[in-house]
Amino acid sequence: MKKIIYAVAVISTLISCKSTQQNSSEDLVVANLDLVNVQDDKVMLSVDPGKFTTEKTTFFIPKTVPGTYSTDNYGKFIEGLKAIDYNGNELTVVQLDDNSWQISQAKELDKVTYWVNDTYDIEGEEGVFSPAGTNIAADENFMLNLHGFVGYFDGMSEKPYQLLIKHPKKLFAGTSLKKIAVATEEGKDYETDEFNVDRYFQVTDHPIMYSTPDTTSFQLQGMKVKLQVYSPNKTYTVKDVAPKLKEMMQAQKDFLGDINNTDVYSVLLYLSNVNGQDAKGFGALEHHTSTTVVLPESMPIDRLNETMKDVVSHEFFHIITPLSVHSNEVHYFDYNDPKMSEHLWMYEGVTEYFANLFQVKEGLIDHQDFYNRMSGKITSSKQFDDTMSFTKMSENILAEEYEDSYYNVYQKGALIGMSLDIRLRELSNGEMGILDLMKKLSNKYGKDKPFNDEDLFPAIVELTYPEIKSFLETYVSGTTPIPYQEFFAKVGVEETENEIETGVFLKGQQPYIDGNPQTKELFFREGIAYNSFLKDLGVKPKDVIKTVNGEVYTVENIYPLVIGSRSWKEGDKITMKVNRDGEEKQLEASFKTPTDKETKLQEMELSTDDHRVKLRKAWLDK
Repeated sequence: MKKIIYAVAVISTLISCKSTQQNSSEDLVVANLDLVNVQDDKVMLSVDPGKFTTEKTTFFIPKTVPGTYSTDNYGKFIEGLKAIDYNGNELTVVQLDDNSWQISQAKELDKVTYWVNDTYDIEGEEGVFSPAGTNIAADENFMLNLHGFVGYFDGMSEKPYQLLIKHPKKLFAGTSLKKIAVATEEGKDYETDEFNVDRYFQVTDHPIMYSTPDTTSFQLQGMKVKLQVYSPNKTYTVKDVAPKLKEMMQAQKDFLGDINNTDVYSVLLYLSNVNGQDAKGFGALEHHTSTTVVLPESMPIDRLNETMKDVVSHEFFHIITPLSVHSNEVHYFDYNDPKMSEHLWMYEGVTEYFANLFQVKEGLIDHQDFYNRMSGKITSSKQFDDTMSFTKMSENILAEEYEDSYYNVYQKGALIGMSLDIRLRELSNGEMGILDLMKKLSNKYGKDKPFNDEDLFPAIVELTYPEIKSFLETYVSGTTPIPYQEFFAKVGVEETENEIETGVFLKGQQPYIDGNPQTKELFFREGIAYNSFLKDLGVKPKDVIKTVNGEVYTVENIYPLVIGSRSWKEGDKITMKVNRDGEEKQLEASFKTPTDKETKLQEMELSTDDHRVKLRKAWLDK
């Protein structure tokens, strides 16, 4: 999953085992979703598990889902759950926690029914990341991340599911699922779609977006890519997005070569109306054969396409890992008592690295652009504890002690991938890189053969070189910071430090401030060096901005703050009120053009036959 820092996004917008509980003849769970009779912005569901042979059962809605690495408690959006017997009477139900309901007299159970509320129109979305969230807009749009709608019974997550979705005829189902049948009634303005999947994981792995048809598709070397766009104010259509998406995904297919894990891939793009109560968490969430993307509708088209290139490319590369190469914890995911894998450095970090590497390999960006991106990741990664074991952090990512380090998987995780790539190129005299390694791992395992966490490092060493064991134990499971200069030197690249001018609140695309979408507060980020003016002003990490020059600012008017600061002149008196540890502080300073240090990567001046140049070409050129 690729997350985008909230403040940056806002600014950019404006610039287990088979079940033994059922008889063998009752081997299908049927879920009915009614998208026609919406009441109070909620939809009704029923889930029929077939015949039980046990006295009790528990019905679950996921606590967390693959790819999010966070506890979201989707059961909080469920209301009025009832257990109904074969005579239409209610059975006793006891809600055990946010996400589970115990049902007595399970042998008499016919089905459970309940209402589902969506996340997009709830203030702060209860902390749910929007691409993993849900939307219910009657007769207009339904974002069905199905883990937020359809639940499962204890011990039955490996049973086949049938999905029956009743919806207005005018709405089209964007999904990579194959539609089995469509049931219609004469004279009615609705119909029912039928989808079948092999197990509950495939329910959660196949999002569906219903909206007025705005779709297109294109073929890429044997893979059909489907794009669906929902733009509430009709600001953009697929015609605005499809050309650049096709160009980017063609480059990805060229980069991957013979890796081909799916015949169909769907991109579901939801454009949020940021001026209303709508989705506020921008980015994307990966699935085996699709990705859900949520971005602001007010983004300029060039910025929208550039962001799509970054986030969709990241999600698509997940077809390699964790979708093809993953551990037992991922394959047999426990939605309500999750055990996390040690290898986020690979699932998210290597994926993020590929999302940048392919662009330079396929000529979408040049070497210097790539170096700038990696330099930015080095700077960002140093906001975090650089001595933390990445495998320990990954295994405990849901714990309070480690959850704030999650963003670092996209920073240092990608840099681990980069450093491993360079080391492999060095050991193989340019012949092997990390993509070759991932292809070998994919051949060894594949989507249906998970590994034990502790077996991955030995497998990597077996498939590469003995020296890689030291790399993994030192920089991935170990606590030694990566000496990036040493790795760059192997490919004829060096670091330089320069003083540059910055904005007051932005250094290029890196913000000094961020925003809390729930409280609407703006605050100064932790773990980063501030520019010269912010130092003069005396700001501290976590200071909450209340006013600037007497004007009140929140995430809702961050753009006027950022743009307005560009018109400040030398010597202007600037005042800022902040909340620091519960106490209001008044900060003042005379404005001076902000400056900051920038570490830049650049290529050494070397002869073309230097072995470092040859390694660099093998690393970055096609």
